[in-house]
Amino acid sequence: MEEMERDFVTFTDDDGNDFELDVIDYFEYEGQEYAVLMDLSEECEHDEDEECDCGHDVYIMKIVVNGDMEEFVPADEDKFDVLTAIVEERLAGDCCDDDCCCDEDEHDEGCGCGCGCHQDK
Repeated sequence: MEEMERDFVTFTDDDGNDFELDVIDYFEYEGQEYAVLMDLSEECEHDEDEECDCGHDVYIMKIVVNGDMEEFVPADEDKFDVLTAIVEERLAGDCCDDDCCCDEDEHDEGCGCGCGCHQDK
């Protein structure tokens, strides 16, 4: 199986520590481009018979273009509810087989990790 190239953004926290978030989706709303980011470097650890409840945090960032640079800034608070609904719908409809933390067998039952891979079944 061919490995997909990882699309990620490096951020710096308040303490000056760098961390990376994976861009899992891009979408447009009212003429503005947004990105959906998650920290996919965190491993899910659960027994085979346990439901996956990793609960990766999902971030919605507005993409602002300054010349040749793209800057990821927090989405406007007044649009947050609408953007969250859009992202939930997009994630529920997408299958993320390559990035999913659940086993092949769990796709039929649903792993509960929020990856959306099982929602169509």
